Amino acid sequence: MNAVEIAARSSANVAVEVVEETGSTNADLLARASSLEAPLLLVARNQTAGRGRAGRSWLSSSEGSLTFSLAWRFEGGVNRLAGLPLAVGVALAETLGRLGVQVGLKWPNDVLRDGDKLAGILIETQSAKDGGVWAVLGIGLNLLMPDEAEALLGRSIASLPWLARMDRNELLAALLDGLAGALREFERAGFSAFAARWNLRHAWQGETVTILDRGAVLHEGAAAGVDDAGRLLLDTLDGRIAIMAGDVSLRVKGA
Repeated sequence: MNAVEIAARSSANVAVEVVEETGSTNADLLARASSLEAPLLLVARNQTAGRGRAGRSWLSSSEGSLTFSLAWRFEGGVNRLAGLPLAVGVALAETLGRLGVQVGLKWPNDVLRDGDKLAGILIETQSAKDGGVWAVLGIGLNLLMPDEAEALLGRSIASLPWLARMDRNELLAALLDGLAGALREFERAGFSAFAARWNLRHAWQGETVTILDRGAVLHEGAAAGVDDAGRLLLDTLDGRIAIMAGDVSLRVKGA
């Protein structure tokens, strides 16, 4: 991977940096947020301390996955970012679709392939020095996952072996273009512009699911997509409720 090549193949007009190894690209960009002047894509060939949602570790390898973060400044406060993880999921799904890979989305921040996790999204924020907020979008995309990784996690993991043969600079440029276009659209219209597109790709639409918080069941019902604010709609015995994003997990009942 080469920063100059990625930037040259992208139409996003976003600065690109590639590092050989780091702990976390998200942590690196958050630490630099106070000095950033424009959007920046940071790619790591090897990430040793990647994090997923709720502090979970993200396993990756230089050969088998892409790990990168994109820092993007938004006007206003963090309340303007409601639904952003879902919009990013739509952007990834649409980009992969253009590359011939059809995927599904799991609320609030996972990309699935044939029911298994293909990519994860972690968004963290930092106040901008001139007002507004920097959102750092961390993305891990599985390309080739060895059997030992699945054994370590105790579950199957999706991968894209044929896409792994694609030139990494070209693949990252395509992902950057999709993300940058989606973020500019989100700036203009918020998540409402993405809700219908997310629902088209909802992997568990109509499935009976449970909403968990640290292992405790909070709600159970049929997953009915998301609303314009990015809340998960759940049809329960007591009627439809809307679940806010937070430290919760979604599981197919009985899984």
